[in-house]
Amino acid sequence: MSEFIPIPVVIAAAEFHLIQNVIAAILLLLAAWGLVRVFRHPFWGVRIRGVFRMGSAVVALAVICAYLLVAWTDAVSWKSPAGEVESQYSFQAGQPRSLFDRLFSAITGVPEYAYKEDSYSAPLAAVEFVDKDRPLKFRHLLGTTQTGHDSLYSTLKGCKPAVVIGTLPLLFAIPLALLFGVAAGFFGGRTDDLVVYLYSTIASIPGILFLFALIAAFGKGLPQIAFGLGVTGWIGLCRLVRAETLKLRELEYIQAATCLGVSRARIIFRHILPNLMHIVIITAVLAFSGLVLAESVLSYIGIGLDHSWGAMIDNARGEISREPPIWWNLVYASIALFGLVLSMNIVGDAIRDALDPRVSTAE
Repeated sequence: MSEFIPIPVVIAAAEFHLIQNVIAAILLLLAAWGLVRVFRHPFWGVRIRGVFRMGSAVVALAVICAYLLVAWTDAVSWKSPAGEVESQYSFQAGQPRSLFDRLFSAITGVPEYAYKEDSYSAPLAAVEFVDKDRPLKFRHLLGTTQTGHDSLYSTLKGCKPAVVIGTLPLLFAIPLALLFGVAAGFFGGRTDDLVVYLYSTIASIPGILFLFALIAAFGKGLPQIAFGLGVTGWIGLCRLVRAETLKLRELEYIQAATCLGVSRARIIFRHILPNLMHIVIITAVLAFSGLVLAESVLSYIGIGLDHSWGAMIDNARGEISREPPIWWNLVYASIALFGLVLSMNIVGDAIRDALDPRVSTAE
């Protein structure tokens, strides 16, 4: 009989990029399954399809899909076979390379880690920015960074940290806010007092200090930052859900369902939660934008994620004061950040209007 190996030991022995590939595949399947279920639903499908009648929302949705596509291809990675690349890049070749890296290499004709210069180069320049007598090895559409890496490649690589840091804390914060907010508003009494005391206590802790303490204890990384932002990010939504639930439970049809003996669980899932979805959607979209911007601020003060737009802005803050100024890295990171946040706000506003029962009833 073979010896039993605990599951945590097996997971720890597996390479991280393989686990990341599995998570990316699961998320893609869940997203596809969820979209199919929503569009086929007789109630939600009609309202979600109404979003596609808004021209600005369609454009914004296409922009978001482009961001998500780049982020997903950057999340799927595998190692290249031995002997596939040149020997001087053996270390980089031995590391897992994402699908995005390989697509970028196929377009440029060289591996992404070799598509670089010795220093800065301006967009579409033929010579180095510092030494005008030294020709460049490649033509870079958006120029290069201080380390000589392609600015377009660095900007696109920032999609993955932005999408992950904007989504992962919400997966923790939204269920927590709905659980405590609905319980406090619907049941009231001591349950309400306990929930109010809990989120008031957490709200009194400065978020930035909590993040500093978390990073000091466990080190800088995506799990620590996502957990810290999630723990401090559910309170605002919880307050809104509690207030709306307090109002909804007093409406006539909720009172009638209670008098008819309908169970509390059925009332919550059939009447309370559907009328909260427009609040959850718009709050989640605004929170996504806030989380992406928060990561940029954290990177600016040195505790954010590597290869993010915030890190690019942090690295470029001293470049703009040079003479002549090196402006392109700061501009491209800012435009990428602005495009994602603006598109999310437009789509969130359109979905809010489509799901809000008062708006759909008026129409």
